[in-house]
Amino acid sequence: MNTVLTSRRTLLGGMTLAGVAASTIAPQARAGTRSITHHGPSIPLWPGEAPGAPAKLPKPAYEQRSSDAGFDDRWLTGIAHPTIEVRRPAFQDGSAVLIIPGGGYGFLSIDNEGEEQARWLTERGVTCFILYYRLPGEGWANRQVVPLQDAQRAMRLIRSRAGEFGIDPARVAVLGFSAGGHLAGSIATRFGEATYTPVDAADHLSARPDLVGMIYPVVTLAQPFVHAGSRDALLGAGASEAERRAGSVENLVSESTPPVFLTASSDDGLVPIANSMAMYGALLAKARPCEFHGFDKGGHGFGVRLPKTTPASAWADLFYAYGRRHELYRA
Repeated sequence: MNTVLTSRRTLLGGMTLAGVAASTIAPQARAGTRSITHHGPSIPLWPGEAPGAPAKLPKPAYEQRSSDAGFDDRWLTGIAHPTIEVRRPAFQDGSAVLIIPGGGYGFLSIDNEGEEQARWLTERGVTCFILYYRLPGEGWANRQVVPLQDAQRAMRLIRSRAGEFGIDPARVAVLGFSAGGHLAGSIATRFGEATYTPVDAADHLSARPDLVGMIYPVVTLAQPFVHAGSRDALLGAGASEAERRAGSVENLVSESTPPVFLTASSDDGLVPIANSMAMYGALLAKARPCEFHGFDKGGHGFGVRLPKTTPASAWADLFYAYGRRHELYRA
C-alpha cells in the first residue's frame, strides 16, 4: 500500500471527535492529473443555511496529503455550505451517480474517493455528482442525521434537474466509500425518513437511489467490528446502545431497499470486512438484489489506485457490470 493510503489508515485509526487539523490549500489542477471533459457547476444543496446551522459556521480547509506532484489527494473539512459538484462526460448514456467520499465522518477524501471515481465513470458516459456533505462534529444540531439530510436533499435535487443535465431520473445510483459507504447504505435504507422540513418543490421527489455501491464500507455502529472513529464522529462519543443500533445499516434493510453492490478486502485493518458481510447477510435475508465481492488483498482506502496485480483492483469493472445488469448504465 502506498504512503498516501497508509497515512489515511493511521489518521482514521486514531481519529477523535476533534477531527483533522487541516491547512488551507486551495483546490488546484496539478501536473499530470487527467481532467474531466466537462466540469459542471457547483450546486448548493440548500437555498439558505443548512438545517441546524451553528451560530458560527465552520470554515473550509483543504489538506494536501500527497507528496506526488502528479495528482491531488486533498482532504476537506469545514463544510459550511454543502454542495454537489457536477462532472459531465463527453457523451452521456443518461445515467447518473451521486459519489460520496469517505473520511470517517471527520473529513472528506474528495480526490481519491470523489474526483478519481468521477473520472472513470464519466469515461463510460455517466454524469457524476460529488457530494460535499457536512461533517457532524462541526457544530450542527441533530448531528446524527446531518449527512443523511444532505444525501437525501442531493438525490432530490439531481432528479429535479434531470432535464438540465440530460439524465434519466429513474437511473440515479449512489456510490460511497468507507464512512461514505455508511452514508450510501443509510440513503438506501432511510430514503423515506423525514430528516428535515421540506424547503421547495424538489423535496416532493423521491430520495431513493436506483442502485447503491458500498465500497469497503462502515456498516454497523453497534457490533464489535464497528469502526469506532466513524461511529463516534457521527453520533458522539456518548451515544446510547439504542442510538447505535438505530444507525446500523444492517438493521434497516427492508423490502424496498434498492439493489446493492458491496466490496471489501480481507486485509482491511481499519474497517473489517465483517461490515460488508453483515450487510450482505441482511440483504439476503430480505431477498433483496445484491452482490458481494470479498478480496484477499486490497487494504482500505484504495479507491481506484491499486495496481492490476492486486485482487481488489477489479472492483470498478465489477460495479459497472452490476449496473449494466440492472439497466442503470447503457453505454
